[in-house]
Amino acid sequence: MPVDLERRGPVGLVTLNRPEALNALSPEMLDQLAARLDEVEADPGLRVVVLTGAGKAFCAGADIRHMGQAGPVEARAFAALGHRLADRIAGFPHPVICAVNGYALGGGCELALACDIRIASTAARMGQPEVNLGVLPGWGGTQRLARVTSPGMARELIYTARPVGAEEALRIGLVNAVHPPEALLDAALAMAGEIAERPAGAVSAAKEMLNLALGADMPAALARERDAFALAFATEDQKEGMAAFLERRPARFTGR
Repeated sequence: MPVDLERRGPVGLVTLNRPEALNALSPEMLDQLAARLDEVEADPGLRVVVLTGAGKAFCAGADIRHMGQAGPVEARAFAALGHRLADRIAGFPHPVICAVNGYALGGGCELALACDIRIASTAARMGQPEVNLGVLPGWGGTQRLARVTSPGMARELIYTARPVGAEEALRIGLVNAVHPPEALLDAALAMAGEIAERPAGAVSAAKEMLNLALGADMPAALARERDAFALAFATEDQKEGMAAFLERRPARFTGR
């Protein structure tokens, strides 16, 4: 299965398992991840989620082959699908810890940003490279990256499309801790186990209150992001950016 669920005591370990594509997210994979979260919520024995990826990536982003032929209407529908999943993670009744074991780019970074806590492998590279494709982050990145790091850092990373390594991610507050690759999953599970020992009702209520504190006007801002993402698919630069990515060549943007 492209998305696996393993029960580790009170912890649900959810793994994106499409390593041959660096766990790139197709609509089907988004649906499967949502279904796995439904399974966790329905299981009274599970109280914390650890989300990670198989292979050398957490998630390299949305599937460009799927997006490359989209127009504005299709792009908005795809953005809405990603937003629903990110919102599901952010509003999930249990804490979600993201173990970033490698690349977390584009939509993959946005999924990580929706999690409560991020810890990274020393091999991790995180970023929002969407402008290289002639578009912008469309699954909440313009809002959550600024809240997790700072508005200035979010502007720099989104405008330049520059990825950051694990140590810089730690310095700017994008992740909480960095571990060697072989120790990352154990560290995430240990943290999840510690949280699972706390009163579940108090933890869930605390998460809800923290979301209120951080999310002023978030729904309206996310709605505007979805519209801007969709409109980018009406430009020539979007077509060129995604074609260049798939053809493995530099893009030639014209500003149209």
